[in-house]
Amino acid sequence: MSNPPRISAARRNAEALLSRAQQRESDFKREQERAREAMSLKTARLRELRLAKETADRSNVPDKPAVPTRPKVRRSKQK
Repeated sequence: MSNPPRISAARRNAEALLSRAQQRESDFKREQERAREAMSLKTARLRELRLAKETADRSNVPDKPAVPTRPKVRRSKQK
């Protein structure tokens, strides 16, 4: 009796449903990982841009104010 036992139709249907569910789950996980990677790349790019802008802003700041400020005049109290 070397014949393998026959698989019932119900078992075949259940295994097909399981394999489709597992495929959907793996596709979903793969898509989540892609989205996570895209978000981390976007964050890194934005961080680089922000740091470059801050560096440029710091280098463009003049040492002296453009408009000379007048010294404050101290007034004495009047009676």
